[in-house]
Amino acid sequence: MTAGETVRGLVELTRPVNVIAASVLTFIGAFVAGGDLAQFDVVAAVAATGLAVGAGNAINDYFDREIDRINQPDRAIPRGAVSPRTALVFSVFLFGMAVALALMLPWQALAIAAINLVALVAYTEFFKGLPGVGNALVAYLVGSTFLFGAAAVERIEPSVVLFVLAAIATLTREIVKDVEDVEGDREEGLNTLPIAIGERRALQVAAALLVAGVLASPVPYVLGYFGIAYLVLVIPADAIMVYAAYESFDDPTAGQSKLKYGMFLAALAFVVGRAVLAFGVT
Repeated sequence: MTAGETVRGLVELTRPVNVIAASVLTFIGAFVAGGDLAQFDVVAAVAATGLAVGAGNAINDYFDREIDRINQPDRAIPRGAVSPRTALVFSVFLFGMAVALALMLPWQALAIAAINLVALVAYTEFFKGLPGVGNALVAYLVGSTFLFGAAAVERIEPSVVLFVLAAIATLTREIVKDVEDVEGDREEGLNTLPIAIGERRALQVAAALLVAGVLASPVPYVLGYFGIAYLVLVIPADAIMVYAAYESFDDPTAGQSKLKYGMFLAALAFVVGRAVLAFGVT
């Protein structure tokens, strides 16, 4: 492998789209909390989130390299673009940078960062193969990006509802992804939720969770955190996610992909809803 191929492989390990998405969610958390978005703490929190997510994805691929030879053979480690040792060292480097930035933040943000860094490392090694536990941990990590951004500006309360809604949507998608990956997970001896209770029943659990999240989605508007524009955008986001959950029973790959798009639209609803309210439109 050439140096260029190795660099591309390292970038792939971080899942750039996921890094950007998580960083944006941290920014949204600070925005919803009404913080000064130009202050150093917000910039540091956004950067720390991106670095930590990249590190977590890289170490996940390190631990999952044998599973990926079955489920994802085109990933950087299975195809030989990056050696397992290089992936591990790269992950530790990114984690170190994330920790350095987190140490500069208010204590609430530092506490969330410490919990999340431990959870990122523990996820693949200890919890991924436990039915539902690994899914719940990932859901917490995604939802906590809102809390982290709000904690950076020391006003965490407005982001608690967003944390819950994002965690529910993520938990749904993680269960659907496990249904998609059943073959490789079973080969590795993992006991994921679809393996433990059956694929169809796992999808039913995912759908029930999503319906609960959809029913709760108007809560931020009711509490006054967002303006009417939030509802205008979150309703189609809810519709996309509900359809995705339905589609997952026939095609888990397509379903989890559409769930991701619905989640992005919901995140946009958070931003627009807060922006409209900030400009005095109710």
